Amino acid sequence: MAVSTEQDFHSERTFRIRGKVWVLASLLIAGLMLVPVIALFWQAARGSAGLWSHLFTNVLAYSLGQTAIMMTGVGVLVAAIGTSTAWLVTAYEFPGRRVLEWALLLPLAVPTYIVAYAYLDLLHPLGPVQSAIRAVLGYSSPREFRLPDIRNMAGAIGLLSLVLYPYVYLPARAMFMTQAANLIEVSRTLGTTRRQLFWRVALPMSRPAVAVGVSLALMETLNDIGASEFLGVRSLTVSIYTTWVTRSDLPGAAQISLALLLLVIALVSLERWARRHQRYSVSAQRSRSFTPWKLSGKAGLVALGLGMVPILLGFVAPALHLSIEAWRRFQFAGLSDQLLIEARNTFVLSAAATVVVLICGLIVAYTARIVPRRGMQVLQRVSSLGYAMPGTVLALGILIAVGSLDRFIDRSAQDWFGFSTGLLLIGSGLALGYAYLARFLAISVGSVDAGLSRIPRSYDDTARTLGYGVTGMLWRVHLPLSRATLAAAGLLVFVDCMKELSATLLLRPLNFETLATHLYGEAARGTYEEAAIAALAIVMVGILPVILLARVGRVEPNRP
Repeated sequence: MAVSTEQDFHSERTFRIRGKVWVLASLLIAGLMLVPVIALFWQAARGSAGLWSHLFTNVLAYSLGQTAIMMTGVGVLVAAIGTSTAWLVTAYEFPGRRVLEWALLLPLAVPTYIVAYAYLDLLHPLGPVQSAIRAVLGYSSPREFRLPDIRNMAGAIGLLSLVLYPYVYLPARAMFMTQAANLIEVSRTLGTTRRQLFWRVALPMSRPAVAVGVSLALMETLNDIGASEFLGVRSLTVSIYTTWVTRSDLPGAAQISLALLLLVIALVSLERWARRHQRYSVSAQRSRSFTPWKLSGKAGLVALGLGMVPILLGFVAPALHLSIEAWRRFQFAGLSDQLLIEARNTFVLSAAATVVVLICGLIVAYTARIVPRRGMQVLQRVSSLGYAMPGTVLALGILIAVGSLDRFIDRSAQDWFGFSTGLLLIGSGLALGYAYLARFLAISVGSVDAGLSRIPRSYDDTARTLGYGVTGMLWRVHLPLSRATLAAAGLLVFVDCMKELSATLLLRPLNFETLATHLYGEAARGTYEEAAIAALAIVMVGILPVILLARVGRVEPNRP
């Protein structure tokens, strides 16, 4: 009995020691997420006081105004499109509804900068749309007839909204589906019309979901650099990039980045403040969705047409145009060696970053499970900090920190060994991998944590009584039961790494191009046809997580 007690004590002591190792690893990962923010404050503080006044007068005020207008317009439009389409496919039954349910997610597969790139080519005065209109109206040249230019604020708001509305559609539809049927049916018995039912019952109940979706869409708006620059909108993100790259003013770029970071914090705080009194009083597990109204004939066709509009404009039109242009380019010149190299760079970089992001996310989430303390929750939030930061801000912070470390390594190598290492970390691509880790770690942590939360705690107790330690319990119990969650998280991270533009532009090594940076360069030069294949490849890969989301969304509450 004494031997058994001593073994148990030794086993418990070993478990705690190894648990501390996992905590230290999580602390290191969380610390890495804080480094870019600290570096930004350090670099911004090096700027003179006069620099602040100059930036505020000539750059910040105008860019902040442009960003505010764009965010307001995108917020209103994505809320309107996302909520109305979610209600349409939930409250009504009509031919094609089941196709619309998943097809409305398709714009998520197209990055904002690709949509802007495609529409700039589509709606160019010599492009297919305006050429067809002139042919129908009998005009022979753009001097006689041309549509208004989309390179303005209205164009940017419209195109961004067509891509980002699914961020509202997804949570709003989930909320409409899980609302208790009796609330809707009671409203019907009280004589509430369909329009009143939406405005007085369904919409107020879905406000928390809509607020979350709008905040996510606005985060993506702040993160955008390609679409804003292509469409002539000088947002804060574009100003950061031009201040550093064009003017070589690193302190100024850092100061603008802090202003953008404060805007992000204000946005998150506002979203949480708006939902502070919102509570869910109905259990989703016991709720059932109400019986939808059946529409047939012209009414059904009108509903289908309305639901198809955002799909056609946000996905079908740009994807079809890219397919046609890519095929023409392939027939004319085939696949160039440079494009194949860029595709290989994109795949290798994204795959390597995905592996690292999944491992770090697993460490943080698993540590929070084996050490269920409040401090670990704080570590999880700190580890997810990078996802809330625009890619340009994050990349600039990493550039400052890693650049300083590169210079220190170079000086040390010269003093000790007599040779220069140059930009070792930036030149090797490690800095870019660091940016991907910081940017997308939140996806990995959230997904792994959700997967682990479905595993009963009794499994952990059983594994410990069988003699498994911290690592053994992970390999034998948690990983086998979380494979599907890890695979889904890996897919999302891989696709996001492929699409990431702003961080890649700032941190990629010299003479290193990805599909995203290749597309950006060609669009900036106005040679749209040269980048069609790269754009189409990104869109095709981006469809994969949309398929995953559509499959998850098929699980509906039981109909009455």
